[in-house]
Amino acid sequence: MFWAVPHDNRPIGVFDSGIGGLTVLRALRSRLPRESMIYLGDTARLPYGTKSEETVQRYARQAAGALLHRGVKLLVIACNTASAFALDHLRMACSPVPVVGVIQPGAKAAAVASRSGRIGVLCTEATARSGAYETAIRSFRPAATVTSIACPLLVSFAEEGWTDGPVPEAVVRRYLEPVLHRADSPDCFVLGCTHFPLLKAAIQNVAGPAWPLIDSGAHAADSIMALLEESGLSASETAVPRTRFLVTDGPERFARLASECFGSQVDEVEQVDLREQPVVEAMVAPAA
Repeated sequence: MFWAVPHDNRPIGVFDSGIGGLTVLRALRSRLPRESMIYLGDTARLPYGTKSEETVQRYARQAAGALLHRGVKLLVIACNTASAFALDHLRMACSPVPVVGVIQPGAKAAAVASRSGRIGVLCTEATARSGAYETAIRSFRPAATVTSIACPLLVSFAEEGWTDGPVPEAVVRRYLEPVLHRADSPDCFVLGCTHFPLLKAAIQNVAGPAWPLIDSGAHAADSIMALLEESGLSASETAVPRTRFLVTDGPERFARLASECFGSQVDEVEQVDLREQPVVEAMVAPAA
């Protein structure tokens, strides 16, 4: 007997503090051309990387609630800081909708790519403080030495669209010089913020060609593609894909930067107020 493969044409929800998550969306659209997607950029409150754990969790619950209200079949946290602080909470609160973060896929790729086990993670202050990459990388490679390097100014450069040239390179060099060209230097770097692939050329120019750069968002897209296939959530072959963009502030500016990121015009960007959207409830762990 022939059994039809199940399909689900509902959209994938993707959220980030700003435009950084567009690098994840770009990878998803490349790998999953039949899938519809809704992207939410919390541009009114960026960056998340300087906020407290409690604040990031609250923002993430609000973003998740807005996307679940719009009927997404899968939720992607396209922000390393929110993945570090809110992934476990959202997985409980959003069930049965699957929730995927970007840290675990990037950590696994770095553990495989590193020759020496010395791995650098370029990230925000909050992600560095969380220790999430150290924990994730050592779950795949227990003896790894992980050096987290907070690079907060790079988020601002990405949000301004100022991603190459001598000024971004000078800032990258200031961040990387303490760990480069030493006997115990990392032999690869994880781009542990989804804004950072927008500055990949500047980072590579400073680090040099011998240092692989691991794009955590691109590896997350690979794992999401596998998850959709395994769970029967893939869109049908006849699906007509659509991408919607939501922001909490500055839709015109976001449309300009998104157009540059995708290399094609982004015209329709809807502004939303997350304070007026449904919110997934905070989950409290049961008492021991």
